[in-house]
Amino acid sequence: MKPILVTDGTVVSTAGELQADVRIEDGRIVAIARGLDRAGCRIIGAGNRLVLPGGIDVHTHVNLRVGAEKVSDGFYHGTVAAAHGGTTCIVEHPGFGPAGCSLFHQPEAYRDSGDEEVVVDYGLHGVAQHVDDQVLADIGGLAGQGIASLKVYLTYDGRLTDEEIIAVLQAANRAGVLVCFHAENHAIVSALTREMRRGDCSDPALHPRSRPDYAEAEAIYCLIRLARAAGEAPIYIVHLSTAAGLAIIRKARKEGSVVYAETCPQYLCLDESYYARPDGLKYIMAPPLRRKEDAAALWQGLADGTIDVVATDHCSFALARKRALGSIDIFRAPGGIPGVETRLPILFSEGVLKKRITRQRFVELVSTNPARIMGLAPAKGDIRVGADADLIILDPAREVSLDEKNLHQHVDYTPFAGMNIRGWPETVLVRGRVVIEGGTLRAARGSGIFARRGFC
Repeated sequence: MKPILVTDGTVVSTAGELQADVRIEDGRIVAIARGLDRAGCRIIGAGNRLVLPGGIDVHTHVNLRVGAEKVSDGFYHGTVAAAHGGTTCIVEHPGFGPAGCSLFHQPEAYRDSGDEEVVVDYGLHGVAQHVDDQVLADIGGLAGQGIASLKVYLTYDGRLTDEEIIAVLQAANRAGVLVCFHAENHAIVSALTREMRRGDCSDPALHPRSRPDYAEAEAIYCLIRLARAAGEAPIYIVHLSTAAGLAIIRKARKEGSVVYAETCPQYLCLDESYYARPDGLKYIMAPPLRRKEDAAALWQGLADGTIDVVATDHCSFALARKRALGSIDIFRAPGGIPGVETRLPILFSEGVLKKRITRQRFVELVSTNPARIMGLAPAKGDIRVGADADLIILDPAREVSLDEKNLHQHVDYTPFAGMNIRGWPETVLVRGRVVIEGGTLRAARGSGIFARRGFC
């Protein structure tokens, strides 16, 4: 394969910003400097554009099945959408497997699907849906397979008890595995949902009332104490949505706890007023959309470093299925929204261009920090010599009005419809392969690889 030279762009990395060329050989970056020799190279011009490390979305559900319902995309369509939006690696959260299954069951099943389908690189989280001696013993084996993180739920049928969580944290900490938590207090959510179901429960505006901010805050507070009891094990909070939860994390960090936090574009750009719209079912997700004051606090958390990662929780159950199942009882609507294609453009437009975050902070949130925290660094997450040539050439002037018809997400809606975005990826490379060029897919099905993640 010919060497590739990305020329004349503004390279944004953890080292800062530099007008430079980037030379790629055998899928890796071999030089970053001005005026590199062009002889024998394929030239990709990036003049007046930004050259950024490929995005890493560490919270997707592109292949999820819950009971009889399955998301609309699967690994192929999900990663095609990711690529178009500048994401060059996803880390997929598997759903629950059969009752009593081993810790290896779901990752193995997802590998069987993913290896043949993905067009960008992908990793997997484990999922703990019950605890026994074998599950605890297998956490180290999971890490040995390149799966350096594990998800635990505090709600839903596969939730763990406090004692089980402590045991998982202790075993994971010994194995160098990071435990990720869906943090909502199950008793609070269940009690409020039961109460609301006694009356007319067709109004989507009931949804945020059934999962209030204090349900998230209480769960985060509890988890930090459980992690302390487990020997100050590090924890990772997925899809943080509230100012109350953020304040607890900020305080815990000052006290010395290792708590990583992730939020998503929906919690930054949308709010609970959307449930009053005629298409309010579109926004059923857990946790739900919050107040505008919560969104403002989360933006501040991104700027000051309390929030480490912006991911998506991409979960593309069709709007048609939400309406079919939830029009009479909103609590039966499949939860989740699509977002893997729009994450980077939205955060760039709403964050960088509105001066809420810097370009360097943007790179940290969408690429560098996810790679570092989830064990993908140093190969991914930054533009440096020796790293994988996962690159985005982003046109900061390109304007797009978001609509399901001009996106590649394999689903019948986008929750961000009507948003006018400025800044969009025009060329995307994964390990030196051109995957998107001029908005056109150039990658073959199955050309992505499984990204083994090291100990955190």
